[in-house]
Amino acid sequence: MKTFAVVAGFAAAANAHATWQYLWKNGEDLGSTCVRKVPSNSPIEDYSSTALQCNVNPADAEGNCEFAAGDTVTIEMHQHDSRSSTEEGIGGAHWGPVLAYMASVEDAAAATGAEDFFKVYQNTWAKAPGSTQGDNDFWGTKDMNYNGGKLDFKIPADLAPGDYLLRAEAIALHAASASGGAQHYVACYQLTVSGSGSLKPTDTVTFPSAYTKDGPGLGFSIHAPLDSYPAPGPALIEGGAEATPQLLTFGSIEGAPAATAPPATATKPASSAASATAVASSAPASSVPASSTAAAQTSAAPSAQTSAAPSATATAVAEPAPSSSAAAPSATPSSPAAEKEYTIAEFIAFLEEADAADSSAASKKVRRHARAFLA
Repeated sequence: MKTFAVVAGFAAAANAHATWQYLWKNGEDLGSTCVRKVPSNSPIEDYSSTALQCNVNPADAEGNCEFAAGDTVTIEMHQHDSRSSTEEGIGGAHWGPVLAYMASVEDAAAATGAEDFFKVYQNTWAKAPGSTQGDNDFWGTKDMNYNGGKLDFKIPADLAPGDYLLRAEAIALHAASASGGAQHYVACYQLTVSGSGSLKPTDTVTFPSAYTKDGPGLGFSIHAPLDSYPAPGPALIEGGAEATPQLLTFGSIEGAPAATAPPATATKPASSAASATAVASSAPASSVPASSTAAAQTSAAPSAQTSAAPSATATAVAEPAPSSSAAAPSATPSSPAAEKEYTIAEFIAFLEEADAADSSAASKKVRRHARAFLA
């Protein structure tokens, strides 16, 4: 049992490295309700692969997240699922742009990722004072790394209502050159957007054909001085958001939304277990989502430990022992409230009495319970 728990923990951590995992609305933590979680942290480097749509074999999302046109979206990436505000979101000097696309779809849950996408957000590059090579400049992934894994933008205010896929993407250029080598980290979220707008962008692209390995912003080296940087993919749509990267070390991005209420309910009902997970990840009010998330986890952890430990102990003690001529020490049975708790030493003494009175077969059974209790 213990071995299984440890292995499962390592597996969960490995699957969560450098992936888009959570979403916020106007500073409200929606948890992972509407993300199509990916099973691997590996980047996408094949420009002919449909993995560039929504990654490799993503899991079904629990439901859609409801937004209104004009709302602020915060996308969140982590190396692990700890949501730490002091750990780099992607790490490894994976510098490059962060982009977000949307695709209008009839049903977000049924959409494949092969639909027409338009770009609604980009945070790419800016020259850092005194920098002599691109590595030392400002980048979108640096903003994400040093802002608790979070970046935010607004849904265009006049966007037509309906279901959408939101495609978040971080591109790492540390291994790129004129012959390729850029790494793409992608995930899709399912949204339902409300409002009275009529915007239906026509400047769209499909994946994987939107990119080529030597295309703009991809096929070059950042280990040389940069005077400009062409963002990969199409131009931003009218009403899209272009951010100027701000951070070279840990800090807060100016204008980040404050955390507010517990996670919202998905349009498609989520399971009780999923709902509990989302609620546990909700954050109290704070100046930025990163710090509020860390505070929520700190306060939530002791509760989980407190509730789990007594259950395990109760299971071990409550397991019925084999019949024996020696009676187990017990409180007056007339009232459950009057039950008495016993120490391990008292329990062992009881087992020794039972061992002396029982047959050898019964004795063997009792010893197995003693080992289970003490394990």
